[in-house]
Amino acid sequence: MIRKKILHLLIFLIMPVALFSQIKQDTSLFNLFNQPTDTALRIKNLNPYFNLHVDSTLRYPLIINKDLAKYYWFLKNSPVGLKINKDNGELTFKAEKSYFLSGRLKYDYEYKVSLIVQNLDNPQEHVDTSFVLLFYNTEIIPSKIKPTVTNTLFIDEGDTVSFKLQCDNGNFPIEEITYFSNYPIKSLTPVTKCNDDFTWVAPFDFVKETEKDKLKKLEIYFIGTNKFNNKDTAVINIIVKENINYPQQVIEFEKLRIDIEYYVVQLKSSFRLVDKKIKKTKSTRTNFDLASASAGLGGTVFSSLPGSGQQTVGKILPSVGVSLVPVKEATAPNSTADQSTASMIRGSIKRLEYLLADNGLVGDRDPDILNKSRKLKEELKQTQIQLIDIPIAEDNTSKKELDDYFNNPKVNKKYQAKHSN
Repeated sequence: MIRKKILHLLIFLIMPVALFSQIKQDTSLFNLFNQPTDTALRIKNLNPYFNLHVDSTLRYPLIINKDLAKYYWFLKNSPVGLKINKDNGELTFKAEKSYFLSGRLKYDYEYKVSLIVQNLDNPQEHVDTSFVLLFYNTEIIPSKIKPTVTNTLFIDEGDTVSFKLQCDNGNFPIEEITYFSNYPIKSLTPVTKCNDDFTWVAPFDFVKETEKDKLKKLEIYFIGTNKFNNKDTAVINIIVKENINYPQQVIEFEKLRIDIEYYVVQLKSSFRLVDKKIKKTKSTRTNFDLASASAGLGGTVFSSLPGSGQQTVGKILPSVGVSLVPVKEATAPNSTADQSTASMIRGSIKRLEYLLADNGLVGDRDPDILNKSRKLKEELKQTQIQLIDIPIAEDNTSKKELDDYFNNPKVNKKYQAKHSN
């Protein structure tokens, strides 16, 4: 009896545990059958970023949560060499160096590739996504500055130098360009990056008189820097030769010509006054000579007359004629000095006018402008020194009147050189 009670008690204790275990198992089965089904198409192992070394190979099978046989794979905007198997979604690529040497692929450039997987039976079921592909190279290819001119240039003062600063970009492109030189200069165009133009005009005073061989060497250093502060330098040597500053020289020549023409006008005015003085002196002396000759002749005539008084007058008149000679010299002295002065002034005028006509400019860039200016300056200075004691006359006579007087045939005849037979 006691054993039976103990058995009933054990059964009572064991039955709740078994019942609870059965209920828990039934609940798990319920949850299992009531979970939602995975129906949305998705790629299970897509890597959003691929980083490949040059000459490496990529084989990457993409996996979806559906039957591969019912889906089609393809790419958009893919770089050269990247392929995908349309049936199983396997990405393949071999990053050959020839792609980079030919410029078809670039280092450190992020290629964004569009990836599409499409259901062959249901057009609405597809996945559009993308990933980034970047290539790197452990072999450093430096970037270099390549000016579009040779390393040495020869120019003249006043010439313009202009060239482009091209770049051969390696792994890391040149991002900034600066420059400096052994003499302070500045480009007329900004120089900060590749393909900028450097433009400089050599000033006419760049080559100093103390420079050897009248040449000056300008050294310009162009420095390109990439994002890692690595530098490349290109050096351009510009040999500048001394040259004529034609615009300034033409202005100086014109000023010199005007000064000489004005000085010639002043000399013609002085010549006119001296020549008129010579004329007046000559006229006065002629009158005295005629009076003296008349007195002598009158004395001879009166001496031959019969009257004693008339004969007395004939004896006096020759003395009167003789006495007029010192009066003539005192009143109108001989004009030899004035004649020489007039001849010297006239000769100087003729010489200056000839030099002006012979040394005229042939265009705005006459290569002989310096010599012509030098000749005119020297002649003007020499004439001014030679005539330093001659007072420069200034009157209101016009230039035309002075020219007419100076070129008058009578005046020309008076000062023509006399040829001996």
